[in-house]
Amino acid sequence: MEPRFSARLTALQASPIRQILAVANRPHMISFAGGLPARECFPSFDLKVPPAVLQYGPTEGDDALRERLCEDLVQLGLPVTTDQIVILSGSQQGIDLVAKLFIDAGTCVASESPTYLAALQVFRFFGARFAPFTPADVENGNPFRERPAFAYVIPTFQNPTGYCYSDAERKALSRACDRETIPVFEDDPYRDLAYDPCDRRPVCAYLQKSPWIYQGSFSKTLAPGLRLGFLAASQMFVPHLVRLKQAADLHSNRLSQWLVLDALKHPDREARLAAIVEMYRRKRDTFDRVLHEYFSDLAHWEKPRGGLFFWLQLKVPIDTRLLLDSTLAHGVAFMPGEPFYVGSSPQPTATLRLAFTHASESEALSGLKILSAQLRRFRDEACVTNRALSHP
Repeated sequence: MEPRFSARLTALQASPIRQILAVANRPHMISFAGGLPARECFPSFDLKVPPAVLQYGPTEGDDALRERLCEDLVQLGLPVTTDQIVILSGSQQGIDLVAKLFIDAGTCVASESPTYLAALQVFRFFGARFAPFTPADVENGNPFRERPAFAYVIPTFQNPTGYCYSDAERKALSRACDRETIPVFEDDPYRDLAYDPCDRRPVCAYLQKSPWIYQGSFSKTLAPGLRLGFLAASQMFVPHLVRLKQAADLHSNRLSQWLVLDALKHPDREARLAAIVEMYRRKRDTFDRVLHEYFSDLAHWEKPRGGLFFWLQLKVPIDTRLLLDSTLAHGVAFMPGEPFYVGSSPQPTATLRLAFTHASESEALSGLKILSAQLRRFRDEACVTNRALSHP
């Protein structure tokens, strides 16, 4: 007899980015697919580990790390105390906990579209339906078609678009949520990777009535292999989130917490972060220059002011999922745009996401040249097909 699985398993789909990364990690493959930090920016650690770090710890996280994070979050304008902070086993766990906190089958979640595809994966798993919105909707002051259980937003160097909300847009979103006391779930993993001046004050810092959850990550500025993130939340949410985490993993890795705290307290912390930002700024500028050389006739894009990604809107509508099969055969990986949209079966969007932080300058040059050649071939074939259809 076949085992009987839970009904929600049917809603669980494999992550497209994980599947692509499995191919992208092959030798000699040039990958613009995953938002991978550059290896050369990883810190070195002194591993004289105190024995206490190897023992079980509190579900909320180690007190010293939470106290240090509290200091940083207060500086950002968040009205938070140490007991409102929970250390996560990666910020992906925060998305899972928030989904468990709010979502039943049919629960409405307001979300940008496009948005972070791993969040969509989790929300769908728990049965969410989506009310999509865009920054233009926020600016108009009415982003919500109906009252959602919460609004999920990445206002700073959004994934996948790289868009950064202006201060006016952040205030407009906070006002829209405050009007109906809609909880805000703000995902903010890229805020420290700013290459040009821009507004980065958390939306949660502007809220007057709505409860909120704000989360960040150490993956982009320290090392993703540590699998450590954090969230801060309105007091009403904290006991529930702690119990949900306790049921999942008891507590986050204490060795990783100790290493992160050591890095946060290090006297060279600011200098190290400035060096990472400068390295990524150069990579971004090189990437943008190569894009202008090879993609000017193929796509539109904005040079991101921070974060990890370029978001390209193609001038000819093609399905970038089909394009990916072709570029992988030529040794180049990228992320098609379709999976980032909230529709369950999105139509071709003629968009793609390119991560610029991991590839070297020479890899960026050769990889983008190959990608543009394959894209140009697809464009020309699409034009021939369209002419044939219009003149039978």
